[in-house]
Amino acid sequence: MDLIQLLIGGVASGCIYGLVALGFVLIYKATEGVNFAQGDMMMLGAFIALGFVNSDHFGLAFIPGVLLAAALMGGVGYGIDRFIVRQIFGQPQFALVILTIALGFVLRFIAGSIWGYSPLVLETPFAGQTVPLGRINIGVADIVTILVTALLTLALWGFFAYTRIGLAAQAASQNQMAAYIVGVPVKRINSIIWGLSGVVATIAGVLFASKGAIDPNVGLLGIKAFAAAVIGGFGSLPGALLGGILIGVVEPLAARYLPGGISQMSPYIIMLAVLVTRPNGLFAQMHAKKV
Repeated sequence: MDLIQLLIGGVASGCIYGLVALGFVLIYKATEGVNFAQGDMMMLGAFIALGFVNSDHFGLAFIPGVLLAAALMGGVGYGIDRFIVRQIFGQPQFALVILTIALGFVLRFIAGSIWGYSPLVLETPFAGQTVPLGRINIGVADIVTILVTALLTLALWGFFAYTRIGLAAQAASQNQMAAYIVGVPVKRINSIIWGLSGVVATIAGVLFASKGAIDPNVGLLGIKAFAAAVIGGFGSLPGALLGGILIGVVEPLAARYLPGGISQMSPYIIMLAVLVTRPNGLFAQMHAKKV
């Protein structure tokens, strides 16, 4: 029974890794760039939701507070691309890596300045609630995390597969100049995708906060999410989710059954193994670029 409990908790944690990894994949699918501040956007979104829900000044109900925080972070993501990332448009990808790493430090400083560095708890309507299943109790927070992640992943897949903006984003990632020539508003679409990644990051942050306390350093969870995206294969939305779940399941099992700090190293051991054996990831959807 302990093993089942570990697996369920691991899947729920892996869903959060997977959601942050989805943010990496969203931006990569649209721009072929990597946003290393994605984990910090998750952290900031969680704090903004906490501010709306916990605050005496706002005191919003949980769902309206989360929706408002997601909308606000969507605007933040849009603004980051419109006013910051766009300024290095056409520069080597390494410039974006350095810029987003620096942006992560800035977001952690902003969150620490406003909310402090002590762990805070988001008030949720299902805090501490469990559902009995045989001889084990499943946390409602875990169930909500798994369901929301599945629905959001399906919605994002449909967005890229069937909507005009999603299809245009994929076309722009193949060849931005060719897409621009045929009338695709490449820069605006890139900003929309960044905004969408901010929304996804906020939902991931709220789900993370529903399972425990948060502080500005939880943004470093983005490193594990990056490993999940690499394991699943950049460009694959289901792959990012499955990579996150794989990490989430392996971590508690390694902590229980393996010695030392193997559990903390396990995501990167798996990533290294995947890079050696399948460089494009386990569920890669990489295609040759059309020129």
